[in-house]
Amino acid sequence: MGKRFDEISETLKDFIARQKIFFVGTATDDSRVNISPKGMDSLRVLDSNRVIWLNVTGSGNETAAHLQTHPRMTIMFAAFEGAPMILRLYGDARTINHGDADWNELYRQFPANPGARQIFDLQVELVQTSCGMAVPFFDYNEEREQLNNWATNKGEAGIKAYWQEKNKLSLDGVPIETPAN
Repeated sequence: MGKRFDEISETLKDFIARQKIFFVGTATDDSRVNISPKGMDSLRVLDSNRVIWLNVTGSGNETAAHLQTHPRMTIMFAAFEGAPMILRLYGDARTINHGDADWNELYRQFPANPGARQIFDLQVELVQTSCGMAVPFFDYNEEREQLNNWATNKGEAGIKAYWQEKNKLSLDGVPIETPAN
């Protein structure tokens, strides 16, 4: 049932564009495995082997911590409507922070977001599909606005202070490099 590919086909690119949620998995060699749900129109397929996603400020920053020592990342999508399918993108990723040379170019790919923290750039080495026949149907209602409202109310200075207070260490105590701005 599962199939492997070397790149993201146009059919899979269309599937990705229709998804409202995706999941990101990262880990170091000896850390906890982190799996995070993502949404908010925050992922773009740049070409058949490159995907970027905008990470917004949240309670943790595990992905950035893990990529500092081990760049591997898996992004997973599941069809919650229509034909069943699970799609996984495997590869190595890098973190782009505010102030990095390619931040502005990549950030323009997304709607402006007051809590924008990093962009993760995944070089896709393996694309895998599987049946997804056990994934239930779910109905999409709408986006949640609480995180954007929270970030807007904090303001730029408040967001930076939050990064210093809450996003400096991973769950495993790994110091996290903070954005350069």
